[in-house]
Amino acid sequence: MGVDDQLLSSSLVDPSDIKRTGTIWTAVAHIITGVIGSGVLSLAWSMAQLGWVAGPLLMFFFAAVTLTSTFLMCDCYRSPDPEHGPIRNRSFTEAVEINLGQKSAWISGLLLQINFFGTGIAYVITTATCLSAIQKSNCYHKYGHDAPCEFGDTKPMLLFGLLQIFMSQIPNIHSMEWLSVIAAVMSITYSSIGLGLGAAQVIGEGVIMGSISGVEASTSTGKFWLVFQAVGDIAFAYPFTMIVLNIQDTLRSPPPETGTMKRASVISVAVTTFFYLCCGGFGYAAFGDQTPGNIMTGFGFYEPYWLIDLANACIVVHLVGGYQMYSQTLFAMVDKEQSTTFLNKDFSLRLPMLQPLTLNLHRLCFRTAYVVATTAIAVAFPYFNQVLGVLGAINFWPMAIYFPVEMCLRRKRIGAWTTNWILLRTFSALCFAITMLTLVASIQGLVSERFTSQLENE
Repeated sequence: MGVDDQLLSSSLVDPSDIKRTGTIWTAVAHIITGVIGSGVLSLAWSMAQLGWVAGPLLMFFFAAVTLTSTFLMCDCYRSPDPEHGPIRNRSFTEAVEINLGQKSAWISGLLLQINFFGTGIAYVITTATCLSAIQKSNCYHKYGHDAPCEFGDTKPMLLFGLLQIFMSQIPNIHSMEWLSVIAAVMSITYSSIGLGLGAAQVIGEGVIMGSISGVEASTSTGKFWLVFQAVGDIAFAYPFTMIVLNIQDTLRSPPPETGTMKRASVISVAVTTFFYLCCGGFGYAAFGDQTPGNIMTGFGFYEPYWLIDLANACIVVHLVGGYQMYSQTLFAMVDKEQSTTFLNKDFSLRLPMLQPLTLNLHRLCFRTAYVVATTAIAVAFPYFNQVLGVLGAINFWPMAIYFPVEMCLRRKRIGAWTTNWILLRTFSALCFAITMLTLVASIQGLVSERFTSQLENE
Protein backbone atom coordinates (compact mmCIF):
# COMPACT_ATOMS: atom_id res chain seq x y z
CA MET A 1 0.00 0.00 0.00
CA GLY A 2 1.42 3.39 -1.01
CA VAL A 3 1.52 6.57 1.04
CA ASP A 4 -1.48 8.05 -0.76
CA ASP A 5 -3.51 4.86 -0.18
CA GLN A 6 -2.61 4.96 3.51
CA LEU A 7 -3.77 8.56 3.70
CA LEU A 8 -7.10 7.76 2.06
CA SER A 9 -7.67 4.77 4.33
CA SER A 10 -7.02 6.78 7.51
CA SER A 11 -9.83 8.35 9.47
CA LEU A 12 -10.58 11.99 8.79
CA VAL A 13 -11.13 14.59 11.47
CA ASP A 14 -13.87 13.40 13.77
CA PRO A 15 -16.47 16.17 14.25
CA SER A 16 -17.16 14.87 17.73
CA ASP A 17 -13.63 15.69 18.84
CA ILE A 18 -13.26 17.82 21.95
CA LYS A 19 -13.10 21.49 21.01
CA ARG A 20 -9.49 22.60 20.70
CA THR A 21 -8.83 25.96 22.33
CA GLY A 22 -5.06 25.92 22.82
CA THR A 23 -2.90 28.93 21.99
CA ILE A 24 0.80 29.54 21.54
CA TRP A 25 1.10 30.25 25.26
CA THR A 26 -0.66 27.09 26.38
CA ALA A 27 1.67 25.17 24.04
CA VAL A 28 4.69 26.90 25.61
CA ALA A 29 3.43 25.94 29.06
CA HIS A 30 2.93 22.30 28.03
CA ILE A 31 6.39 22.07 26.49
CA ILE A 32 8.23 23.62 29.43
CA THR A 33 6.31 21.43 31.87
CA GLY A 34 7.22 18.32 29.88
CA VAL A 35 10.87 19.22 29.29
CA ILE A 36 12.06 20.61 32.62
CA GLY A 37 12.30 17.61 34.91
CA SER A 38 14.80 15.65 36.96
CA GLY A 39 17.38 15.97 34.16
CA VAL A 40 17.97 19.63 35.05
CA LEU A 41 19.55 18.54 38.35
CA SER A 42 22.42 16.77 36.55
CA LEU A 43 23.39 19.67 34.29
CA ALA A 44 25.89 21.19 36.73
CA TRP A 45 27.69 17.81 36.86
CA SER A 46 27.64 17.70 33.06
CA MET A 47 29.12 21.18 32.89
CA ALA A 48 31.86 20.07 35.30
CA GLN A 49 32.87 17.18 33.03
CA LEU A 50 32.82 19.31 29.87
CA GLY A 51 34.23 22.63 31.12
CA TRP A 52 33.30 26.23 30.48
CA VAL A 53 33.66 26.01 26.67
CA ALA A 54 32.29 22.63 25.63
CA GLY A 55 29.50 22.64 28.24
CA PRO A 56 27.59 25.72 27.02
CA LEU A 57 28.33 24.92 23.37
CA LEU A 58 26.81 21.45 23.71
CA MET A 59 23.71 22.91 25.34
CA PHE A 60 23.28 25.23 22.36
CA PHE A 61 23.97 22.31 20.01
CA PHE A 62 21.26 20.13 21.53
CA ALA A 63 18.90 23.11 21.58
CA ALA A 64 19.43 23.49 17.82
CA VAL A 65 19.04 19.74 17.26
CA THR A 66 15.82 19.75 19.29
CA LEU A 67 14.37 22.64 17.28
CA THR A 68 15.30 20.99 13.98
CA SER A 69 13.66 17.68 14.87
CA THR A 70 10.65 19.47 16.37
CA PHE A 71 10.08 21.46 13.17
CA LEU A 72 10.19 18.20 11.19
CA MET A 73 7.60 16.68 13.54
CA CYS A 74 5.32 19.74 13.41
CA ASP A 75 4.99 19.27 9.65
CA CYS A 76 3.75 15.71 10.23
CA TYR A 77 0.64 16.73 12.16
CA ARG A 78 -1.61 17.14 9.12
CA SER A 79 -1.56 15.02 5.97
CA PRO A 80 -1.01 15.25 3.12
CA ASP A 81 -0.52 19.03 3.38
CA PRO A 82 1.22 20.15 6.63
CA GLU A 83 -1.07 23.19 7.06
CA HIS A 84 -4.41 22.34 5.47
CA GLY A 85 -4.45 18.55 5.17
CA PRO A 86 -7.74 16.97 6.37
CA ILE A 87 -6.06 14.12 8.28
CA ARG A 88 -4.74 14.77 11.77
CA ASN A 89 -2.01 12.61 13.30
CA ARG A 90 -2.60 13.04 17.01
CA SER A 91 0.44 11.13 18.30
CA PHE A 92 3.98 10.13 17.37
CA THR A 93 3.03 6.56 16.44
CA GLU A 94 0.10 7.70 14.27
CA ALA A 95 2.43 9.96 12.29
CA VAL A 96 4.99 7.17 11.90
CA GLU A 97 2.34 4.70 10.74
CA ILE A 98 0.85 6.98 8.09
CA ASN A 99 4.25 8.04 6.72
CA LEU A 100 6.46 4.97 7.19
CA GLY A 101 4.07 2.07 7.60
CA GLN A 102 2.86 -0.27 10.32
CA LYS A 103 6.20 -1.98 10.98
CA SER A 104 7.92 1.32 11.73
CA ALA A 105 4.97 2.35 13.90
CA TRP A 106 5.37 -0.88 15.91
CA ILE A 107 9.09 -0.19 16.41
CA SER A 108 8.46 3.42 17.45
CA GLY A 109 5.74 2.28 19.85
CA LEU A 110 8.17 -0.19 21.43
CA LEU A 111 10.82 2.51 21.83
CA LEU A 112 8.23 4.82 23.37
CA GLN A 113 7.34 2.17 25.93
CA ILE A 114 11.03 1.61 26.73
CA ASN A 115 11.43 5.36 27.20
CA PHE A 116 8.43 5.64 29.51
CA PHE A 117 9.55 2.59 31.51
CA GLY A 118 13.11 3.91 31.78
CA THR A 119 11.90 7.32 32.87
CA GLY A 120 9.89 5.64 35.61
CA ILE A 121 13.07 3.94 36.86
CA ALA A 122 14.96 7.24 36.84
CA TYR A 123 12.16 8.91 38.79
CA VAL A 124 12.20 6.17 41.46
CA ILE A 125 15.96 6.65 41.87
CA THR A 126 15.68 10.44 42.03
CA THR A 127 12.84 10.36 44.54
CA ALA A 128 14.74 8.02 46.88
CA THR A 129 17.83 10.20 46.64
CA CYS A 130 15.82 13.30 47.52
CA LEU A 131 14.10 11.68 50.49
CA SER A 132 17.49 10.55 51.81
CA ALA A 133 18.83 14.06 51.22
CA ILE A 134 16.12 15.52 53.46
CA GLN A 135 17.20 13.15 56.24
CA LYS A 136 20.86 14.05 55.70
CA SER A 137 20.14 17.77 55.66
CA ASN A 138 18.40 17.61 59.01
CA CYS A 139 21.17 15.39 60.41
CA TYR A 140 23.94 17.74 59.26
CA HIS A 141 22.09 20.72 60.70
CA LYS A 142 21.67 18.98 64.06
CA TYR A 143 25.05 17.24 64.45
CA GLY A 144 27.39 19.23 62.20
CA HIS A 145 28.63 18.91 58.64
CA ASP A 146 31.21 16.24 59.56
CA ALA A 147 28.66 13.94 61.19
CA PRO A 148 28.35 10.41 59.69
CA CYS A 149 24.90 11.01 58.24
CA GLU A 150 24.30 8.12 55.88
CA PHE A 151 20.87 6.83 54.93
CA GLY A 152 20.06 4.06 52.49
CA ASP A 153 17.96 4.49 49.35
CA THR A 154 16.13 1.17 49.38
CA LYS A 155 13.40 2.05 51.90
CA PRO A 156 12.53 5.38 50.20
CA MET A 157 12.32 3.55 46.86
CA LEU A 158 9.94 0.98 48.31
CA LEU A 159 7.80 3.74 49.88
CA PHE A 160 7.63 5.57 46.56
CA GLY A 161 6.71 2.31 44.85
CA LEU A 162 3.86 1.72 47.29
CA LEU A 163 2.56 5.23 46.68
CA GLN A 164 2.74 4.75 42.92
CA ILE A 165 0.80 1.48 43.12
CA PHE A 166 -2.03 3.53 44.60
CA MET A 167 -1.59 6.49 42.20
CA SER A 168 -1.42 4.22 39.17
CA GLN A 169 -5.07 3.28 39.70
CA ILE A 170 -6.03 6.73 38.38
CA PRO A 171 -8.05 5.69 35.30
CA ASN A 172 -6.34 7.86 32.68
CA ILE A 173 -4.38 11.03 32.01
CA HIS A 174 -7.57 13.09 31.78
CA SER A 175 -8.32 12.30 35.43
CA MET A 176 -5.04 13.73 36.74
CA GLU A 177 -5.12 17.37 35.64
CA TRP A 178 -4.85 18.51 39.26
CA LEU A 179 -1.72 16.38 39.72
CA SER A 180 -0.13 17.78 36.57
CA VAL A 181 -0.68 21.38 37.71
CA ILE A 182 0.89 20.68 41.11
CA ALA A 183 3.83 18.87 39.48
CA ALA A 184 4.48 21.78 37.10
CA VAL A 185 4.56 24.29 39.95
CA MET A 186 6.94 22.06 41.91
CA SER A 187 9.26 21.75 38.90
CA ILE A 188 9.66 25.51 38.56
CA THR A 189 10.05 25.87 42.34
CA TYR A 190 12.93 23.44 42.86
CA SER A 191 14.73 24.59 39.71
CA SER A 192 14.53 28.18 40.93
CA ILE A 193 15.84 27.22 44.36
CA GLY A 194 18.81 25.42 42.80
CA LEU A 195 19.54 28.41 40.59
CA GLY A 196 19.23 30.83 43.51
CA LEU A 197 21.48 28.84 45.85
CA GLY A 198 24.19 28.50 43.21
CA ALA A 199 24.07 32.20 42.35
CA ALA A 200 24.12 33.19 46.04
CA GLN A 201 27.20 31.06 46.73
CA VAL A 202 29.09 32.46 43.75
CA ILE A 203 28.22 36.04 44.67
CA GLY A 204 28.93 35.46 48.37
CA GLU A 205 32.40 33.97 47.83
CA GLY A 206 33.24 36.22 44.91
CA VAL A 207 34.91 33.34 43.07
CA ILE A 208 33.88 31.57 39.87
CA MET A 209 35.19 28.03 40.07
CA GLY A 210 35.77 25.58 37.24
CA SER A 211 38.10 25.41 34.26
CA ILE A 212 38.13 25.43 30.47
CA SER A 213 38.59 21.67 30.17
CA GLY A 214 36.48 20.54 33.11
CA VAL A 215 37.24 17.95 35.79
CA GLU A 216 40.61 16.20 35.50
CA ALA A 217 40.54 12.39 35.29
CA SER A 218 43.26 9.90 36.21
CA THR A 219 43.46 8.65 32.62
CA SER A 220 42.50 9.98 29.21
CA THR A 221 40.17 7.00 28.77
CA GLY A 222 38.40 7.85 32.02
CA LYS A 223 37.98 11.45 30.87
CA PHE A 224 36.57 10.22 27.54
CA TRP A 225 33.88 8.15 29.29
CA LEU A 226 32.94 10.97 31.67
CA VAL A 227 32.58 13.47 28.82
CA PHE A 228 30.17 11.29 26.89
CA GLN A 229 28.22 10.41 30.04
CA ALA A 230 27.73 14.16 30.43
CA VAL A 231 26.63 14.43 26.79
CA GLY A 232 24.03 11.74 27.52
CA ASP A 233 22.67 13.71 30.46
CA ILE A 234 22.23 16.80 28.30
CA ALA A 235 20.60 14.73 25.56
CA PHE A 236 18.06 13.44 28.11
CA ALA A 237 17.25 16.96 29.32
CA TYR A 238 16.20 18.47 25.96
CA PRO A 239 14.08 16.50 23.47
CA PHE A 240 10.28 16.60 23.54
CA THR A 241 9.71 15.18 20.06
CA MET A 242 7.59 12.34 21.42
CA ILE A 243 4.91 14.69 22.75
CA VAL A 244 4.99 17.38 20.02
CA LEU A 245 1.94 16.09 18.14
CA ASN A 246 -0.03 15.51 21.35
CA ILE A 247 0.47 19.17 22.25
CA GLN A 248 -0.16 20.35 18.69
CA ASP A 249 -3.49 18.52 18.75
CA THR A 250 -4.68 20.89 21.51
CA LEU A 251 -4.20 24.05 19.39
CA ARG A 252 -7.12 25.85 17.85
CA SER A 253 -7.25 26.40 14.10
CA PRO A 254 -7.16 28.76 12.27
CA PRO A 255 -4.36 29.83 12.24
CA PRO A 256 -2.66 26.60 11.06
CA GLU A 257 -1.40 24.56 14.01
CA THR A 258 2.01 24.02 12.39
CA GLY A 259 3.03 27.67 12.51
CA THR A 260 1.73 28.14 16.04
CA MET A 261 3.57 25.06 17.28
CA LYS A 262 6.85 26.08 15.65
CA ARG A 263 6.71 29.53 17.27
CA ALA A 264 5.85 27.95 20.62
CA SER A 265 8.80 25.56 20.25
CA VAL A 266 11.25 28.40 19.57
CA ILE A 267 10.06 30.30 22.67
CA SER A 268 10.12 27.17 24.83
CA VAL A 269 13.58 26.01 23.76
CA ALA A 270 14.94 29.53 24.29
CA VAL A 271 13.50 29.70 27.81
CA THR A 272 14.63 26.15 28.61
CA THR A 273 18.16 26.78 27.32
CA PHE A 274 18.44 29.94 29.40
CA PHE A 275 17.25 28.04 32.48
CA TYR A 276 19.62 25.12 31.81
CA LEU A 277 22.62 27.40 31.27
CA CYS A 278 21.87 29.25 34.50
CA CYS A 279 21.31 26.11 36.61
CA GLY A 280 24.28 24.25 35.12
CA GLY A 281 26.54 27.28 35.02
CA PHE A 282 25.92 28.56 38.54
CA GLY A 283 26.15 25.03 39.94
CA TYR A 284 29.55 24.49 38.30
CA ALA A 285 30.72 28.00 39.23
CA ALA A 286 29.81 27.30 42.87
CA PHE A 287 31.41 23.84 43.22
CA GLY A 288 33.99 23.51 40.45
CA ASP A 289 35.56 20.05 40.27
CA GLN A 290 33.53 18.96 43.32
CA THR A 291 30.18 19.48 41.57
CA PRO A 292 27.85 16.66 42.67
CA GLY A 293 25.82 14.52 40.28
CA ASN A 294 22.62 16.02 41.68
CA ILE A 295 22.94 19.61 42.89
CA MET A 296 20.13 19.25 45.42
CA THR A 297 21.40 16.05 47.06
CA GLY A 298 25.20 16.22 46.76
CA PHE A 299 25.55 18.61 49.72
CA GLY A 300 27.65 21.37 48.36
CA PHE A 301 24.77 23.31 49.98
CA TYR A 302 24.16 22.75 53.71
CA GLU A 303 22.32 25.90 54.72
CA PRO A 304 19.68 27.11 54.95
CA TYR A 305 18.76 23.51 55.63
CA TRP A 306 15.03 24.19 55.50
CA LEU A 307 15.37 25.52 51.95
CA ILE A 308 17.28 22.39 50.92
CA ASP A 309 14.50 20.31 52.49
CA LEU A 310 11.85 22.36 50.65
CA ALA A 311 13.61 21.92 47.30
CA ASN A 312 13.90 18.16 47.75
CA ALA A 313 10.29 17.90 48.90
CA CYS A 314 9.23 19.80 45.76
CA ILE A 315 11.22 17.36 43.63
CA VAL A 316 9.49 14.40 45.28
CA VAL A 317 6.01 15.87 44.71
CA HIS A 318 6.90 16.71 41.10
CA LEU A 319 8.17 13.18 40.49
CA VAL A 320 4.98 11.65 41.87
CA GLY A 321 3.11 13.47 39.11
CA GLY A 322 5.91 13.05 36.55
CA TYR A 323 5.97 9.28 37.04
CA GLN A 324 2.25 9.16 36.36
CA MET A 325 2.48 11.52 33.37
CA TYR A 326 4.79 9.13 31.54
CA SER A 327 3.24 5.93 32.89
CA GLN A 328 -0.35 6.88 32.03
CA THR A 329 0.62 7.19 28.37
CA LEU A 330 2.01 3.66 28.44
CA PHE A 331 -1.02 2.44 30.42
CA ALA A 332 -3.33 3.88 27.75
CA MET A 333 -1.51 1.94 25.04
CA VAL A 334 -1.86 -1.32 27.00
CA ASP A 335 -5.49 -0.64 27.95
CA LYS A 336 -6.33 -0.11 24.27
CA GLU A 337 -4.83 -3.49 23.37
CA GLN A 338 -6.68 -5.26 26.20
CA SER A 339 -9.98 -3.39 25.90
CA THR A 340 -11.98 -6.50 24.97
CA THR A 341 -10.71 -8.87 27.68
CA PHE A 342 -12.99 -9.81 30.55
CA LEU A 343 -10.43 -8.53 33.07
CA ASN A 344 -10.67 -4.99 31.68
CA LYS A 345 -14.05 -4.30 33.30
CA ASP A 346 -14.87 -1.90 36.12
CA PHE A 347 -16.25 -3.21 39.40
CA SER A 348 -17.73 -1.12 42.19
CA LEU A 349 -16.58 -1.85 45.74
CA ARG A 350 -18.74 -0.35 48.46
CA LEU A 351 -16.97 0.54 51.69
CA PRO A 352 -18.63 1.66 54.94
CA MET A 353 -18.96 5.45 55.28
CA LEU A 354 -17.04 6.01 52.00
CA GLN A 355 -17.86 6.65 48.38
CA PRO A 356 -17.99 3.50 46.20
CA LEU A 357 -14.52 2.53 44.96
CA THR A 358 -14.22 1.57 41.28
CA LEU A 359 -11.77 -1.27 40.62
CA ASN A 360 -10.53 -2.76 37.38
CA LEU A 361 -8.77 -6.13 37.61
CA HIS A 362 -6.65 -5.59 34.52
CA ARG A 363 -5.63 -2.12 35.69
CA LEU A 364 -4.91 -3.38 39.20
CA CYS A 365 -2.79 -6.34 38.08
CA PHE A 366 -0.85 -4.84 35.17
CA ARG A 367 -0.16 -1.45 36.71
CA THR A 368 0.89 -2.95 40.03
CA ALA A 369 3.30 -5.28 38.22
CA TYR A 370 4.63 -2.32 36.21
CA VAL A 371 5.33 -0.25 39.33
CA VAL A 372 6.96 -3.23 41.05
CA ALA A 373 9.23 -3.76 38.02
CA THR A 374 10.41 -0.15 37.84
CA THR A 375 11.04 -0.11 41.59
CA ALA A 376 12.95 -3.40 41.56
CA ILE A 377 15.28 -2.27 38.75
CA ALA A 378 15.86 1.07 40.52
CA VAL A 379 16.85 -0.78 43.71
CA ALA A 380 19.32 -2.90 41.71
CA PHE A 381 20.88 0.05 39.82
CA PRO A 382 20.52 3.23 41.92
CA TYR A 383 22.94 5.36 39.90
CA PHE A 384 21.38 8.67 38.91
CA ASN A 385 23.75 10.14 36.31
CA GLN A 386 24.55 6.87 34.57
CA VAL A 387 20.85 5.97 34.30
CA LEU A 388 20.08 9.38 32.77
CA GLY A 389 22.90 8.92 30.27
CA VAL A 390 21.67 5.50 29.16
CA LEU A 391 18.10 6.77 28.78
CA GLY A 392 19.23 9.79 26.79
CA ALA A 393 21.34 7.68 24.45
CA ILE A 394 18.71 4.99 23.85
CA ASN A 395 15.98 7.46 22.93
CA PHE A 396 17.80 10.46 21.49
CA TRP A 397 18.64 9.26 17.98
CA PRO A 398 15.70 7.00 17.05
CA MET A 399 12.92 9.15 18.53
CA ALA A 400 14.31 12.67 18.13
CA ILE A 401 16.27 12.21 14.89
CA TYR A 402 15.70 9.06 12.84
CA PHE A 403 11.91 8.92 12.63
CA PRO A 404 11.39 12.68 12.06
CA VAL A 405 14.06 12.68 9.32
CA GLU A 406 12.69 9.57 7.61
CA MET A 407 9.14 10.93 7.71
CA CYS A 408 10.31 14.20 6.17
CA LEU A 409 12.15 12.38 3.38
CA ARG A 410 9.13 10.20 2.62
CA ARG A 411 6.48 12.89 2.95
CA LYS A 412 8.29 15.47 0.79
CA ARG A 413 9.52 12.79 -1.63
CA ILE A 414 13.10 14.11 -1.41
CA GLY A 415 15.27 12.36 -3.99
CA ALA A 416 18.57 10.66 -3.16
CA TRP A 417 21.75 12.76 -3.34
CA THR A 418 19.89 16.04 -3.60
CA THR A 419 21.05 18.89 -1.37
CA ASN A 420 18.25 18.42 1.16
CA TRP A 421 18.79 14.63 1.17
CA ILE A 422 22.51 15.04 1.89
CA LEU A 423 21.87 17.59 4.67
CA LEU A 424 19.25 15.43 6.39
CA ARG A 425 21.32 12.25 6.09
CA THR A 426 24.42 14.01 7.44
CA PHE A 427 22.39 15.43 10.32
CA SER A 428 21.07 11.95 11.15
CA ALA A 429 24.49 10.27 10.83
CA LEU A 430 26.20 12.82 13.08
CA CYS A 431 23.58 12.42 15.77
CA PHE A 432 23.79 8.62 15.46
CA ALA A 433 27.56 8.69 16.07
CA ILE A 434 27.09 10.88 19.15
CA THR A 435 24.35 8.56 20.40
CA MET A 436 26.50 5.44 20.09
CA LEU A 437 29.42 7.00 21.95
CA THR A 438 27.09 8.28 24.65
CA LEU A 439 25.39 4.90 25.04
CA VAL A 440 28.68 3.01 25.41
CA ALA A 441 30.04 5.59 27.88
CA SER A 442 26.87 5.52 29.98
CA ILE A 443 26.74 1.72 30.10
CA GLN A 444 30.43 1.69 31.08
CA GLY A 445 29.70 4.15 33.89
CA LEU A 446 26.69 2.15 35.07
CA VAL A 447 28.65 -1.12 35.18
CA SER A 448 31.63 0.60 36.82
CA GLU A 449 29.45 2.10 39.56
CA ARG A 450 27.80 -1.28 40.15
CA PHE A 451 31.09 -3.14 40.66
CA THR A 452 32.59 -0.29 42.70
CA SER A 453 29.66 -0.37 45.14
CA GLN A 454 29.95 -4.16 45.44
CA LEU A 455 33.64 -3.89 46.31
CA GLU A 456 32.95 -1.19 48.90
CA ASN A 457 30.26 -3.35 50.53
CA GLU A 458 32.66 -6.30 50.72
